[in-house]
Formats: sequence, structure tokens, C-alpha cells
Amino acid sequence: MAFPLESSPLEGSWDTFFPAIQWIQFATATLSVIGSSSLITYATFQNPQTSAEIKSLFYLSFSDLLLGICWLIKALLYGTSAAHKDSICYNLQTVGEILYIASLLYTVNYIWYLYSELRMKYCQSRQSTAAQVIDHTCQGGNIVFILSSLIPPLLMTPVLSLGNVSGCSHNFSQSHRCILMHSPPSAMIELLPSTNTSVCSTLYFYGVTVFLASFFFGLLLITVLLLHTQTLYKKFVKSTGFLESEQWAVIYIVSQRVRFFLVAFVCCWGPAVTLLIIKLVKPQDTLLHMVFSVLQALTAASQGLLNCGVYGWTQCKFQQLKRELRCDADTQTPLLCSQKRIYSRSLGLCPPDSSLAFVPSSSTVL
Repeated sequence: MAFPLESSPLEGSWDTFFPAIQWIQFATATLSVIGSSSLITYATFQNPQTSAEIKSLFYLSFSDLLLGICWLIKALLYGTSAAHKDSICYNLQTVGEILYIASLLYTVNYIWYLYSELRMKYCQSRQSTAAQVIDHTCQGGNIVFILSSLIPPLLMTPVLSLGNVSGCSHNFSQSHRCILMHSPPSAMIELLPSTNTSVCSTLYFYGVTVFLASFFFGLLLITVLLLHTQTLYKKFVKSTGFLESEQWAVIYIVSQRVRFFLVAFVCCWGPAVTLLIIKLVKPQDTLLHMVFSVLQALTAASQGLLNCGVYGWTQCKFQQLKRELRCDADTQTPLLCSQKRIYSRSLGLCPPDSSLAFVPSSSTVL
């Protein structure tokens, strides 16, 4: 595939838009750092070593924190005359992609633990052999965690090593390349004799391919886990057994978290992926490119903020739901509870009941 090396019209007429993108990116990256730091603090106090879910949440938040810092540094570098700025921007872009892939895989890892938690509770409620389920869950979770830590740097090592050796950082001397993702190398820039344009273009296309493949692969995995989670949730609803109020609240919130973490993931990286696809289809920059560039600045740096919002909202919802369910259990007569249960099941809901109690898994900290 031939790679376009045309000069970008953005360099001239649209330079006034770049400061706006810089400040948007600066604001969202700052909020993302605050949000991910809040989740890290919460996870630390919950002791990640005693809970697989909290451990996966901790590493997801830590990768989001580093990604937010990376975006923040790039925003601060815009418009400055720092020494070796082109090299710094090139390496920040590559490190940012490593952190993006890591954040994506840790998101899959976290949702895997949520789904596994729901699956274990379903097996326990049906008096299945929970020990085997827990063992398979731990093994699968450990494998996903190891891959999430190793795959990102392995995939992007060629871009870091060959790109610096071939002098590809000189293609980042344009000011906007420090704040926009995946800007193509320009043939209009005066390259040093050691710069290999063919290698740089190949590395760029390789990075684009890894970015798109990681997004769609992660989206596929998360969607599959969401479908399985929804299937388990419906089985809970239709089950003839009854659960205690707190157990039902955990089941409901876990299913909600899987759904909302998927929405946060798509909101963060959907505009960036759309912009990249538009660039590949139509290399010449248009107003559409600028619109999605602004959307990318608003969303791509906000992963930590959105994840913090989703987790905080579901945590508050969990506490509220527990209070409401306990209030119902304390104030309603057995006959009224029974009538409410039948009515709720007809609507596809599942109210709590204390007829069956099982020991909650230690991996859930809600």
C-alpha cells in the first residue's frame, strides 16, 4: 500500500485551531490524571493483593494515569522551543500507543474478572462445583494479566528502535504532530541524510495497523464478555432460587459495570479510530478532519476520568440499592414480598429474598 506523503493544509490556514486543541487536550488530560489517581488511591486502600478485581482495577487505573501524563506532556510541549523537541514528541507518541494498548488490554482484563465473578456466583447459586470454576478463573485471569503487561511493549519495540535509528523523529518537527495522533510523515520537511523515508513510512503504517487491530480486537472481546454477562444476568432473573439483598445488588452492579466500561472505552477511542480511518481513506485534510481532531482531543485523553466516573457511579448505585433492598426486606410482610417478587419477575426483574444464602466470593470488593 502506497503511503501518501503530501503536505498537510493544516500547516497553513488552520494553525489557529491547534491552540484550542492544545488547551482541550490539557484540560481533559489533567482531569484524567485526577480521576485515575483517585481510583489508584481507592484501590490501594482496598488492598489489591486480596482481591483480583481490585488488582485489575489498580493496573487499569495506573496505565490510564501514565497515558494521561503522556497526553499532558505533549500538550505542554506544543508551541515551545525545547531542545530535541521533535525526538521527544516522536517517542512520546510511541510510548502513548504502548500505554493505549496496555489500557485496552487491562480493560479487557478487568471486565474478564467481572464476568468471572458473575459466573462463579451463578455456579454457587446452582450448587455447582465452584472450586473448579474459581481455579479456571484464576488461571485465565493470570494469563490475561501477563499478556496485558508483555504485548504492548513487544508490539511497539520496532517503532521505538528502528524509528530512532532511522531518524524518523525529524518528521515530527511540525508543531501539531505533538498533539495529534498518527500524523503521517511529510515529504515537504527537510530530512537529514540519515533519514530513511521508506522505513519511516513503513513504521507509521505498522503503528496505524497495530492501533486499529488493537481497538477492534479489544472491542470484540469486550462485546463477547458483555453478551455472556447479559446471558448470565438473564439466567439469574429467570432462576427459581432466591438471593439475599446484598447478593442481588452485587449481581446487578457487576452487570452494569461491564456495560458502562464498554461504553467508556468506545467513547474514548471511537473518535480517534474514526479520524484515522478518514485519514487513510482521504489523506487531504478537510473540515471533517478538524472536527474529529477536536473530538479526539476531548475523548482520547479522558480514559482515566471516564473509568473513574463509571466506577464511582456504580459504587454509589450499589450502596443505594443495598439500602433500598434492606428497607424492603425490613418493612414488608412475607406475603407482600412474595407478591412483589412475582410481579417483578413478570417485568424481567429479580427482587431479593433470603431463602437461599451462599458465601460471596472474596474477589468482589464493592
